[in-house]
Amino acid sequence: MSGSWLVTGAGGMLGQDLLARLADDGTPAAGPGRADLDITDPAAVRKALAAHRPAVVVNCAAWTAVDDAESEEDQALAVNGTGPRVLAEACRETGAVLLQISTDYVFAGDSTEPYAEGAPVAPRSAYGRTKLAGEQAVLSTLPEHGYVIRTAWLYGAGGANFVRTMIKLEGVKDTLDVVDDQRGQPTWTADLADLLVRLGTAALAGTAPAGIYHGTSGGATTWFGLTREIFRLLGADPERVRPTTSEAFVRPAPRPAYSVLGHDRWTAAGLEPLRDWRRALGDAFPALLAAERP
Repeated sequence: MSGSWLVTGAGGMLGQDLLARLADDGTPAAGPGRADLDITDPAAVRKALAAHRPAVVVNCAAWTAVDDAESEEDQALAVNGTGPRVLAEACRETGAVLLQISTDYVFAGDSTEPYAEGAPVAPRSAYGRTKLAGEQAVLSTLPEHGYVIRTAWLYGAGGANFVRTMIKLEGVKDTLDVVDDQRGQPTWTADLADLLVRLGTAALAGTAPAGIYHGTSGGATTWFGLTREIFRLLGADPERVRPTTSEAFVRPAPRPAYSVLGHDRWTAAGLEPLRDWRRALGDAFPALLAAERP
């Protein structure tokens, strides 16, 4: 692997795992956090790229407060839409590859079969609209060096997430009511980090076509099914987890009922997509448990 990497939003779950993965390879990498680099500031971004001279930039920085975006769409758009455009413009000037992390929320969530990379987008939330703006900015500004990686249902040891919350609740709740009418692909940030490194390496080698890829685990389940698997791994009775519907947890932003993404485009890059979500969760579980129940 040649060249250094710059990871924005490095304090988040994915950013932490990506920096760890690059360190394991001995790849030079800088990881400015939110306080260190404002990705909406063109001068600051150009200065960062001039200082670090990265061959690959991975934008993990994002407004991820999905519900808050409904009432603060302009602020969310600045981070999720303007920020990626600013990064893309700076990468165009330096020749760096840009990997932009995006989301399943760009789709309507009403499909019955996995969304292909080129499926029509139709976001139903402010968050989805702002992330789509970021995608479009990267792809239009960097047609040859811009990569969009859509992911979903992320969990990891480095931050708050659904899996860690369920581990915590198992210890204090007799039963849990969990939504069973939203279907998706639980994805371990360490697995996604590895895939991003492989994609960035292939991009530098000229073997991975620019464009859209889907970075989610194989298989699919519901939040209810995921929680039952978490209980099983904890040695707890899965029958303590009871199914319910989205109506029981009404939120400002609509949640996609179907977030299963297809992975066909990895073949064009000569790369293997992520493994089945159950295998990944089993491997991730010791670190998740240690993080939540130290």
